[in-house]
Amino acid sequence: MFRKLIRILFNRNTLFILLLLIQAAFFVLTVLFLSQHFVEIYAALLVLNLILAVYISNTPENPSYKMPWFLLMLVFPLYTGLAYLLIKTDAGHRAFKRNYARRVVETKKYLPQKRQILRQMAEKDSVSAHLAGYLADFGGYPVYRNYNSAYFPVGEQMFEAMKREVQKARRYIFLEFFIIDQGAMWEELLEILKRKVSQGIDVRIMYDGFGTQFLMPMQYFKKLEKFGIQCRVFNGFKPFLTSSQNNRDHRKILVIDGHTAFTGGINIADEYINQKVRFGHWKDGGVMCRGDAAWSFTVMFLQLWHLEETDQGELEKYRYTEAFPANHDGFVQPYSDSPTDGEYVGRNVYLDIINNAQEYVYIMTPYLVPDHELITALGLAAKKGVDVRLMMPHIPDKWYVYAIAWSYYQELLNEHVRIFEYLPGFVHAKNFSSDDRIAVSGTINMDYRSLYLHFECAAVFYHSRTVLDVKQDFIQSLEKCVEITSEDCRNRPLPKRIISGILRLFAPLM
Repeated sequence: MFRKLIRILFNRNTLFILLLLIQAAFFVLTVLFLSQHFVEIYAALLVLNLILAVYISNTPENPSYKMPWFLLMLVFPLYTGLAYLLIKTDAGHRAFKRNYARRVVETKKYLPQKRQILRQMAEKDSVSAHLAGYLADFGGYPVYRNYNSAYFPVGEQMFEAMKREVQKARRYIFLEFFIIDQGAMWEELLEILKRKVSQGIDVRIMYDGFGTQFLMPMQYFKKLEKFGIQCRVFNGFKPFLTSSQNNRDHRKILVIDGHTAFTGGINIADEYINQKVRFGHWKDGGVMCRGDAAWSFTVMFLQLWHLEETDQGELEKYRYTEAFPANHDGFVQPYSDSPTDGEYVGRNVYLDIINNAQEYVYIMTPYLVPDHELITALGLAAKKGVDVRLMMPHIPDKWYVYAIAWSYYQELLNEHVRIFEYLPGFVHAKNFSSDDRIAVSGTINMDYRSLYLHFECAAVFYHSRTVLDVKQDFIQSLEKCVEITSEDCRNRPLPKRIISGILRLFAPLM
């Protein structure tokens, strides 16, 4: 027990957190130390807060994000203005945004949209064609026709497919995951990767500096490089107060040879394939795309892999050049969402699906922290007679996010939205389906972090068999759910309702 305590106290994660706390304490103590000039300092900070309040109210940011800042200025007038300035003037974050914007511009030439495909879509469904055109023009990712896809309703099925495809690799294997954790899933995949490296295959792993860094032993990924596996951390977690720590790589991407790609909710950890039970049964989902569509995922990966480098035409050598047979199973459009450009395509895709629904919208999400626009869209769709259903976990992984979700339940129920909780455990899938016409599967949760702060990705399917597969998964999962009613909301203990209400105030900043 004593040795375990020593390891906890002196490991790198504890030291990182300690350094952050020291910086926060220094920030507070500096203000207190100057208390002998309290009146002058307090007046100056009040003026600063007033100026910032005017500035924030005139920014194009979501109103729900602005409100917590106003509240914090009232409660903590000595610190909030300075904290906001620290976030907005962070030089490292600005450099990060410039690098990513440059990479997007440089790689745009590799993702041209064939206008013939958009015309074919418009002939079949003008509503879908408008969304596809928006994603092509403002998201930067084209819609494809020559592809085939498979939907996986649980992580176990997707992992089996991932292993099969990785074993077939002839040129390269690119992996990008928010979480890579030690366990049976990772060890089994690692053994395959080692064999592929020995065969001369280019294997690269990119992991998030927050999602993974605290799970693996120190220098673990350095050791992998001894096997010939290239590893890079995205936005490594550093013990400094900086706004860039908010922007995580929440994407899950596996690309094989540029012709096969996977995405969805599944990370590389045993709970995602129910090898380890943490929150009951782990209900996830994901998709595999073969054909032209895999190229978009390849470019996504390489944009971040070469984030700080200048394009020298290196992406072209990763393109799969063999022609794919013509496919008439609808259309697919992989896309990525970045927090750096102010174009919130993940949220806009969800809004477009809800706003254009005629019969139903079925949504699976682990977290429900919608902004005002999403709440309004869901309510209006339901009032128009659209069957709007949300599926949430019954056993949450984060109690405070679950508490915030409950604060929205009664509001949505009043708007005739139906809410279900998955009784066996935790829903981690991020799926939308609507009208047998359109479906999305990817990494984008219905919360502020996914919609505004994280790097995310997904694939939207139009008039494809995958649309029906995503719908069918929802319907079958409903059999294991309980429907939430207004009576359930009224019967929640008062302390829980108070906690939910307080947490909701600060939800956009969590």
